[in-house]
Amino acid sequence: MRYFLDTEFNGFGGPLIALALVPEDGSAPFYAALPCPDPTLWVAEHILPALDTVPISREEMGRAFAAYLGNDPDPLLVADWPEDIAHAATLLIAAPGHRHPIDRIRFELCDAFGFDSAALSKRPHNALSDAMALRDYLLAREARGF
Repeated sequence: MRYFLDTEFNGFGGPLIALALVPEDGSAPFYAALPCPDPTLWVAEHILPALDTVPISREEMGRAFAAYLGNDPDPLLVADWPEDIAHAATLLIAAPGHRHPIDRIRFELCDAFGFDSAALSKRPHNALSDAMALRDYLLAREARGF
């Protein structure tokens, strides 16, 4: 199944703050956040107030992420930004030389022509809301034959 992915992170190239996966079939999404002890000014003003969840540890988030995808034999995570994929892949690292258990995972970077999460998301800068907006946008575009 396809899962539409969005993340929030602390500035360009910065550490992960939140990650969301929204399944294509409309089933329950995955959404979790990490503490951000030293946010950039922009992140403090726009991302942290929009989290809408209590941050958990990276270990908890990695385990939950792998468990969420664990029953899907061939999950495909679709993102419109390379850092989203990088953060999702890195979240699978449990410790040096160890990863959270997941049999297989694929990633797809798409060019979502005209997609603007700030304009289309119900709660801009919230990874869950942005991932839902990305799913809705891409599925509508596919339905139109694009």
